[in-house]
Amino acid sequence: MIRILFICHGNICRSPMAEFVLKHYINKLGAQESFHIESAATSQEEIGNGVYPPVKAYLAKVLPDADTSKKRARQITSEDCRNFDYIIAMEKFNLENLFYLRPEIDRKKVFLLLDFTPEKGDIDDPWYTRRFDIAYNDISRGCRGLLSYLNANSVDGLKLDADALKKLQ
Repeated sequence: MIRILFICHGNICRSPMAEFVLKHYINKLGAQESFHIESAATSQEEIGNGVYPPVKAYLAKVLPDADTSKKRARQITSEDCRNFDYIIAMEKFNLENLFYLRPEIDRKKVFLLLDFTPEKGDIDDPWYTRRFDIAYNDISRGCRGLLSYLNANSVDGLKLDADALKKLQ
């Protein structure tokens, strides 16, 4: 089983969006048994809060099968650092905070989500930009790239249908 943890500042916008996008793709590919996906924050500011209402509304529009009602923000733990295979941040600022907060983390398993795309960089925080569509598109592109990477490298024996991967939107 491949264990992936998405990270952002508060765990109310980008990282839960990535969690639900990747879960959606995995369901479409019929690969639920091969993955465990969660998300967490580097900060304590939003602990216990649900997904940010505009993000929740946007996800309801584009991913009607995503049930965000039970998702609550939480902070990354030392246990997460040990147990997850991939810890994927949304921007460099998240990485800096992550390395400060959890210096014990194995940096070989830490990535930026857009590292898995040709257009590397940061995913802007829609809490500030109000551009939920841009964040969603960047996150979707990153998640598709991540799945292609995992499949191409046969991580944990993963064998996804390459044609189905290309059709993910």
